[in-house]
Amino acid sequence: MFIQTETTPNPEVLKFLPGREVLGEGAREFRTAEEGDASPLAKALFDLGDVTRVFFGPDFLTVTKGEDAQWPHLKAPILAAIMDHFTSGRPLLLDAEAGGGHDEDGVYDEEASQIVAEIKELLDTRIRPAVAQDGGDIVFSRFEPQTGVVWLHMRGACSGCPSSSATLKSGVENMLKHYVPEVTRVEQTLG
Repeated sequence: MFIQTETTPNPEVLKFLPGREVLGEGAREFRTAEEGDASPLAKALFDLGDVTRVFFGPDFLTVTKGEDAQWPHLKAPILAAIMDHFTSGRPLLLDAEAGGGHDEDGVYDEEASQIVAEIKELLDTRIRPAVAQDGGDIVFSRFEPQTGVVWLHMRGACSGCPSSSATLKSGVENMLKHYVPEVTRVEQTLG
């Protein structure tokens, strides 16, 4: 098994491509070791110490290291944990929730529902594939019809990335405002 490693715009995050499907559909983020208990692979990565976040995408995973950790010391144990997991035949997730539950879909009237559908379509077809190349994900959180504000949650390498606010403002916000005139600005949901 050959696992490719790529840097991301976030220096605290590395992207790992195991050359096979990871989640297939959707994405899943583990922000704490306790959340990581839902996945044998995430648990193994958190058990290494110095790992602070794990993100599974369709065919990749990203690992966020602690501030004091150094990639030259952490990369080999991470690669070993990934290889051990995929050669063991264990399931990726112990629970049934694969990638769902990422948006907080509120109740919208008919006009706002149409706007939300347009926003999600743009996110899924144009924005998410681009940020996935950098090991991240951006998911819809909510839309405020009165103000035109779209709230998005950044995950994976995008979470805590120094360039994430620039990505949101100059990239995502401009695209959404262009295609969906009701959008006035984009904000990041924290947490």
